[in-house]
Amino acid sequence: MLDDMTSTNRDPRAGALARLAALAADETRAACLLALLDGRAWTAGELARHCGVAASTLSEHLGKLVGGGLLTEERQGRHRYVRLADARVAQLVEDLTAHIAPDAAERPRGLRQSGADSAMARGRTCYDHLAGRLGIAVTEALTTRGLLRQDAGFALTDAGLEWFGALGVDLDGRGRRPLARACLDWTERRPHLAGAAGAALCRHLLDQGWCVRIGSGRAVKVTGAGERALSGLLGIDTAALR
Repeated sequence: MLDDMTSTNRDPRAGALARLAALAADETRAACLLALLDGRAWTAGELARHCGVAASTLSEHLGKLVGGGLLTEERQGRHRYVRLADARVAQLVEDLTAHIAPDAAERPRGLRQSGADSAMARGRTCYDHLAGRLGIAVTEALTTRGLLRQDAGFALTDAGLEWFGALGVDLDGRGRRPLARACLDWTERRPHLAGAAGAALCRHLLDQGWCVRIGSGRAVKVTGAGERALSGLLGIDTAALR
């Protein structure tokens, strides 16, 4: 009788949540999700090499992630490309990472891994917006200048909308996506700007050559032109961008 009552009272979303958690509970699938946080499409072969597993093994994992709605895929010729399904999946992965980062940081690391971690902490893309110390510096500068409010959730002010417009950053066509959203930074432990505004600003900085990607990963760095631009536009100390 008790089992029947428990089953009847159980939240109908419990099963879906359990299936979602199971998808991320495998280390290889988790590595795929973290790699795809750079917002780009990867081939199955690239992900297999990144995860250090055989292509056949990786293909099985990708099938589960696609079937679970966390990834989308497309085929071009003999290549299979996958990417995160949408910004909500990226937010879920980043939020989960923020909770486990301290434990991961305690693991022994070689010099190469330590250098890569330092670059990621300085500046990186979090799906389609800026993160790390760079993302925090931009977010705090927007807030200090009255362009972004953080007192009741993230919201662009009227002055902020005008600032984006003057910069030539188009915020139209965002669909149902929020204009501004807080995303907890897993290295800085503070929120950085996400949402349509965060994505548009990140894209603008990359298009203008103010930021460039480092290698094939998520790490980015500010160029000399970017230091001058961000200093002039937002008053950010160039030392905070290096």
